[in-house]
Amino acid sequence: MATDAPTIIPVTGTTSESTYDVVIGRGLLERLPEILGERVRRVLVIHPRALRATGDTVRAELADAGFTAVTAEIPDAEEAKHLQVAGFCWQVLGQNDFTRSDAVVTVGGGAVTDLGGFVAATWLRGVRVVHLPTSLLGMVDAAVGGKTGINTSEGKNLVGAFHPPAAVLVDLDALATLPKNELVTGLAEVVKCGFIADPVILDLIEQDTDAATDASSPVVRELVERSIAVKAAIVSDDLREAGRREYLNYGHTLAHAIELAERYSWRHGAAVSVGLVFAAELSRMVGRLGDAEADRHRSILELLGLPVTYRRDRWASLLDGMRRDKKSRGDLLRFVVLDGIGRPGMLEVPDTSLLFAAYQEIAS
Repeated sequence: MATDAPTIIPVTGTTSESTYDVVIGRGLLERLPEILGERVRRVLVIHPRALRATGDTVRAELADAGFTAVTAEIPDAEEAKHLQVAGFCWQVLGQNDFTRSDAVVTVGGGAVTDLGGFVAATWLRGVRVVHLPTSLLGMVDAAVGGKTGINTSEGKNLVGAFHPPAAVLVDLDALATLPKNELVTGLAEVVKCGFIADPVILDLIEQDTDAATDASSPVVRELVERSIAVKAAIVSDDLREAGRREYLNYGHTLAHAIELAERYSWRHGAAVSVGLVFAAELSRMVGRLGDAEADRHRSILELLGLPVTYRRDRWASLLDGMRRDKKSRGDLLRFVVLDGIGRPGMLEVPDTSLLFAAYQEIAS
């Protein structure tokens, strides 16, 4: 699947606004002016503090191409996903007279994509946005699909909108600058894609874990491409999470509760790793997943060095966090489970004692 030439994975929708390309390759910044198009005059480049130099490079490239480009520097990681930060970005847009024909470009990981996409979705009820994800998590998850969001004190991503980008440029060169632990935690979302849709992903990781955690290896490129292909296929069929798009939340119900309990000090991928093992145990307990397939969750995540347990004394706060999950309907908690590898489904849980029993299998 991986080649030297850019790989283009289309995300199709019911309208032209919900149809776009995900371009995967190296040295992709030169494609940005063409993607923005001739109508765009002003561009806001949103980047985190840690990527100031990269944000300045993108702004300079756009200025050289004839755009009026300005930057908005936001806090790093989940600290960016707050209403006050969105308000700052809206202020920059207003002070620079951005119109509906102008655009936003995000440069950074999943938090920047979520925040920047939300800003673009809400400014003048929607302007174009192009994502340049720089983390593995951003590449395979946050940048693709059109979900945007910010956090509140009550939970993660409870405020947001669906706003598909004009394009996503996945420049693999960015992975070379990631700390090793950032690359590894991003692999939790890759593993998720393997379990819900593409078991070749799991085989690749198990066959050569060193290559799977080496940003320069062709294996990482194939993992990125396969994961994006999984997500593109699902969101093309279900933009607004009315059906099978919920399967992309496999492992995320507990993961989001862990992040809330930890006040977002845990990396998203680390929380997802624990959430995947919990979801597998839940699937096993209700008789929908065999022992070997459930145990494979724990073994592949441990192979990568990701966490597979969480604190036993946090159950009450985790249950409270899960009740606020977006998949819940009234008092009914709903979980993505597996009927086998590549066969996700939904489970409605009226009795929380089942959840408690599953949690005991991962509690430490």
